[in-house]
Amino acid sequence: MREAYLAARVLDALLRENYGGLASRVGRTPDGVRLNLPGGRQVRLAPGPLFQDFGVAPDERLELREVLRALAEVADPADAPGVAAFTEECQAALAALELHDAHADGVRRSKPSYETLAAFADHPVYPTSRARVGLSEADLLAYAPEFGPSFALRWAAAPRHLLLPGSATGLPADLAPEGMAAGRGEVLFPVHPLTVDEVRRIDGVRLLDGQAVTVRPTLSMRTVEVGPRLHLKLPLPISTLGARNRRSVKPGTLADGARAELLLRELADPDVVLTDEQTYAHGGHEYLAWMVRRLPEGTIVPVAALNVPGVLPWLDEILPAYLRLLLRWNVRLFVRYGVALEAHQQNLALLFQGDRLRLLVKDNDGLLASPARLAAAGVAVPEFADERMLTDDPHALADVFVTITLHLAAAAVTFAALPPGRAAALLRETLAEALDPYGDEPMARLLRARTLDAARLTGKSMITAGTLVAKERSGARDVNKFYGTSGPNYLRRT
Repeated sequence: MREAYLAARVLDALLRENYGGLASRVGRTPDGVRLNLPGGRQVRLAPGPLFQDFGVAPDERLELREVLRALAEVADPADAPGVAAFTEECQAALAALELHDAHADGVRRSKPSYETLAAFADHPVYPTSRARVGLSEADLLAYAPEFGPSFALRWAAAPRHLLLPGSATGLPADLAPEGMAAGRGEVLFPVHPLTVDEVRRIDGVRLLDGQAVTVRPTLSMRTVEVGPRLHLKLPLPISTLGARNRRSVKPGTLADGARAELLLRELADPDVVLTDEQTYAHGGHEYLAWMVRRLPEGTIVPVAALNVPGVLPWLDEILPAYLRLLLRWNVRLFVRYGVALEAHQQNLALLFQGDRLRLLVKDNDGLLASPARLAAAGVAVPEFADERMLTDDPHALADVFVTITLHLAAAAVTFAALPPGRAAALLRETLAEALDPYGDEPMARLLRARTLDAARLTGKSMITAGTLVAKERSGARDVNKFYGTSGPNYLRRT
């Protein structure tokens, strides 16, 4: 059962991204629409799913191996390494799905956190989101969020001179481990158990004995929960959502995230709350870093958890309020300041404080901002180390708005909760309401043209850029912002 589910999601993604010209193999027959696979198999298609014209019909039963065989047949020979990597991804995802099925009931009985429940849901677009290639079954049970484990951190001592500018010179008091100290001229670094072997290879760094401080993984896995209001982001030697999406922490990333947070605090609506991510340290190596995230008081429900049945029984009641908060702020950021957030379903949460619903935002190092528009609005332009975070191209900003804010943060949740017609109407009306105050301002006109009035909506080619095709061939500067895919405008659905 799981194999057929995964095989269909993989084939849907390959068809959506038109990898290897698969879309040209779609044809109409007297019995409906079919995809002709290279081996001769005809796969029946049905309208949808959400982000594409046609997908594998619900009652089709595919084997993963025949989908991967078809992939190998249509692939460019230059993509052979990517095809091999994606094959491994698919196998790892299937194993993880089956393992989770075997343990899900037990995890539910343990009264899991919302972060754990959020990990029960697959990514709305990326089919092999469960894959953590290279991890064993025991590793997944011990460290993956969907299993709700807890574990002890490891620790390392590093020469103080390795610290990059902006780094904290010591750990916060509520994180410092008891009975463990670095030597003179050294600083302590927390280390995820999965990263121990990488840290051992760093010159001048000593791995310490002892495992003080017990943590639980959050949805992102490399971020762990130390306490109810304290999270800790640590590098991991794995890839998720594509072989090129390494979960290490590159120099400059944490500093850029802190700069982005300060920018967004300046531009936030009253009902938007930013997590505090100003305390961090980086030792100049992608596996020697940490960042403390402090969360506000209140009940926090990750947006990703809203796609898990039963997590919020009253979801229908609060969905309109959530969409208003989300779209009102993101439209204002886009139109007034030329800012588009990479705040997808993992980086957003509902924050319940008494009777008040607010939007909680974290992990901002992927945003895109226009220096010209910020300057025109009298806002200082952050000095990001990653130049890819700045652009004056309004269409590049719109690409992020459509693929992240609209597709992942809004549509994926709304269409999962409501019948298609109601979902489309609610999204359309809420987005139109958010745009109305800006009339014919140029950025508002552009956003309307790219969303409400568009015949088709842009999408990301996530498998193509993330695993299948090397950057040298795809031309992707950033594998998380690589487009070329499009689907029907679900805002027009009736």
